[in-house]
Amino acid sequence: MTTKKKDMIATFEEGLDKLETIVREMEDGKLPLESLITHYEKGNDLLAQCDVKLKEAEKKIEILKAKTEAGPQFEELETEQ
Repeated sequence: MTTKKKDMIATFEEGLDKLETIVREMEDGKLPLESLITHYEKGNDLLAQCDVKLKEAEKKIEILKAKTEAGPQFEELETEQ
């Protein structure tokens, strides 16, 4: 199943909210089998997107952590002569 542009999540929280909705609907027990399969596919797609968002956040944290541990980084200013 490929993710369409309109199905992409903007934030991790958005994806989590959508996943929670899907899980509630599936646990309700009122969906026919075909709808359950569709919901399952959507849930897997959302889970993959949330995983990407988490990995992006982890990378940003590692970069910030490395900068903090290394101390401030200063660049020499070019002077006009």
